[in-house]
Amino acid sequence: MAISRDEVIVVLQGIALEGGGNLVSRDLVRALSVEGGSVRFVIEAATPQEAQGLAPSQPVIEAALRALPGVTSVQVVLTAHGPAARPAAPPPNLGGGVKIGQHPTPHQGGPARISGIERIIAVGSGKGGVGKSTVASNLAVALARQGRRVGLLDADIYGPSQPRMMGVSKRPASPDGKTIEPLIAHGVTMMSIGLMLRDDEAVIWRGPMLMGALQQLLTQVAWGQLDILIIDLPPGTGDVQLTLCQRTHLTGAIVVSTPQDVALLDARKALDMFQKLKTPVLGLIENMSTYICPNCGHEAHLFGHGGVAAEAARLNLPFLGELPLDLAVRVAGDAGTPIAAGEGPMAQAYMALAARLVTGGMA
Repeated sequence: MAISRDEVIVVLQGIALEGGGNLVSRDLVRALSVEGGSVRFVIEAATPQEAQGLAPSQPVIEAALRALPGVTSVQVVLTAHGPAARPAAPPPNLGGGVKIGQHPTPHQGGPARISGIERIIAVGSGKGGVGKSTVASNLAVALARQGRRVGLLDADIYGPSQPRMMGVSKRPASPDGKTIEPLIAHGVTMMSIGLMLRDDEAVIWRGPMLMGALQQLLTQVAWGQLDILIIDLPPGTGDVQLTLCQRTHLTGAIVVSTPQDVALLDARKALDMFQKLKTPVLGLIENMSTYICPNCGHEAHLFGHGGVAAEAARLNLPFLGELPLDLAVRVAGDAGTPIAAGEGPMAQAYMALAARLVTGGMA
């Protein structure tokens, strides 16, 4: 019987290292390959001194892996990353001892539901700068104004923007050291790693810490009973998207793009990713579709027009609507009061978008 990658990970987690932890918890395993009965990987230490300290553990690890049924060969290489420690930001620590950015726990089976949350919709884009986060926050507020119990998760770990857009800055608490209390803004229950960092503080994490943080923000936050959770994804098709789609049962995804050809090229990649990960695409939104001059009323299409609608028709996907480019949206977001929380044409545009999701049974 062939050995599995998960079985190798379990063995590595069970061998304590000098100085504490194990190869997995200390993020030292690189290029792990499990093919048939052959197991190969690299132990990458931060410094030559750390590598020297790990050397006595290498034969112990190799022997433990060889003892697994089905293993025919084990090749482990011990190396040092460099003379200096790798740059890494320590995990943010909440009251009660909760640290964000732990390595993810092993996951068995397919995508799992989150208790108390009826629907989960991910808002994604193929590239940055198309207004995805603005759409996510305003859509959440619009749904809340229509009577839905709404949550908003900022899953853009490297570039969180929802605290500013939603006008919140209070640090979340964890009274019991296990659950994290979310914040409420404009009728929306929201959480972001940006609430745990200074405005100018960067998150410098490798993939495992990133995925662990996402897992914690989904499962350790006391979301309560929600009709819908909106997840603001980072741009692109990386670790966060892969982890979310594989581990969490999603109702579906909405893809935001501007109508210009360059943005649509990347939007197609996002759509292809969701298809390969078996995540339903609920529809496409064309943002910055048109611009109305506030002085003369002239309508201009700065980024083109109709490209997203045409793409939706080509792929036989719902087109959820056009959103104009409007200065008031930017001003409202920077001020921490999403435009959908007020009145006026732009607020009505988001209310209409939310209504389409509700009547279509998506929210």
